[in-house]
Amino acid sequence: VQLQASGGGLVQAGGSLRLSCAASGRTFSSYKMGWFRQAPGKEREFVAAISWSGRSTDYADSVKGRFTISRDNAKNAVYLQMNSLQDEDTAIYYCAAGPRAWSKPYEYDYWGQGTQVTVSS
Repeated sequence: VQLQASGGGLVQAGGSLRLSCAASGRTFSSYKMGWFRQAPGKEREFVAAISWSGRSTDYADSVKGRFTISRDNAKNAVYLQMNSLQDEDTAIYYCAAGPRAWSKPYEYDYWGQGTQVTVSS
C-alpha cells in the first residue's frame, strides 16, 4: 500500500482544514487507517483512527470534538476534517495503514510522506 497525504497549509487559529490521504492497492478496504502528527522536537503522536468499515473511530483527547476522521473505500481515501484549529495543532500530519493497527505508531505497516499544517494566531 502506498499512501499520499495532502491538504495541509497555513491557517489562522479557529480555522479549518481537510486533510486527504490517497491509497494505492486493492486491499485498502481491509486496512485500519490512522492519522498521526509530529511537531518539531516532539515525538510522533496519535491523532485519530478508523476501522476498515468506518463504523469505529477513535481520537486523541486533544482533538476530540474538533477533528473528524472518515474514509471512502470506493475511492481508496481517508480524510481528516480539522475544525477550530489551535496553535498546538501545528505539525506534520501523517496518514498510516495497517491490518491490525489502532493508536500506536508501531502498529502501522505503511506511512505517507506527511503534510505540513501550520496554525497562526
